[in-house]
Amino acid sequence: MSQAEASRQKLPQGAVPADGEPQSGNPRSGGPGAARAALRPGWQLGLFRSELTTTVRRWRTLALLAVLAAVPALIGIAVKVESDHGSTARDPSGNGPAFLTDITNNGLFLVFAALAATLPVFLPMAIGVIAGDSVAGEASAGTLRYLLVAPAGRTRLLLAKFVCAVAFCLAATLVVAASALAVGALLFPLGDVTTISGTQISFADGLGRAALISAVVAASLIGVAAVGLFVSTLTSSGIAAMATTVGLVITVQILDGIPQLHALQPYLFPHYWLSFADLLRAPVYWDEIVKNLELQGLYAVVFGSAAWARFTTKDIAA
Repeated sequence: MSQAEASRQKLPQGAVPADGEPQSGNPRSGGPGAARAALRPGWQLGLFRSELTTTVRRWRTLALLAVLAAVPALIGIAVKVESDHGSTARDPSGNGPAFLTDITNNGLFLVFAALAATLPVFLPMAIGVIAGDSVAGEASAGTLRYLLVAPAGRTRLLLAKFVCAVAFCLAATLVVAASALAVGALLFPLGDVTTISGTQISFADGLGRAALISAVVAASLIGVAAVGLFVSTLTSSGIAAMATTVGLVITVQILDGIPQLHALQPYLFPHYWLSFADLLRAPVYWDEIVKNLELQGLYAVVFGSAAWARFTTKDIAA
């Protein structure tokens, strides 16, 4: 148990009604003092900072980030070994995965290849674990009631959990991109970037596009974070919430690959995930990127609202 989690259990016990406001005059246990404390900006920032710190310090979070950092290294080493043996990343038919065949010419392409490889599986699963455990994990650990005894309120606490999940989306994506850039620079040459359209841009411009692609990929995971947060409010078992969220991610991606469901697929959150490749065109194609961002925003609103409706009305027993 981390220090942040241990400190939560030191809060005084008290009944937590459905609206999340304890009944006491102490500023730490509700009443007018709690209301005044909750209005202070420092308390708001402190709540978000506490949630972020608690999440980052967990061994599970560090293990997930370590696995994500290892994926680009494994891809880079595999491509390097193949190129040293005189072969390429292409398959026998002559068609290789997107970006892989360009890594040997420019290490920056390892960033694009790593994001394309981790986005369908590793990144959403990692987000599903963090988001699914956000509320249910507190309930199963017995710390949720103590969090609500503090002058946080259910809405602010849920918002802090969602912001924390979104921050992990960005952190996880940046870990993949940074690891890929470091490995690419170490194993392969760097230079001007040839876009998908066949034109060349400078390395600095390519680096800027890599940063923009990382931001788009992180935003593409917001829908998973919102779904995971909603699932987390439905159960008091962190393991069940994580497994359900990851299972939903896998199921939705299977549905997105069935041709007979083409009418439904544009509304599934992973449908436009790989649209970030359009940022490597000249000029950039924005249509599917915008659709992706709009779809993630829709999922955030719908499932975020559902999570709020559930969390603000449920009885907290743990």
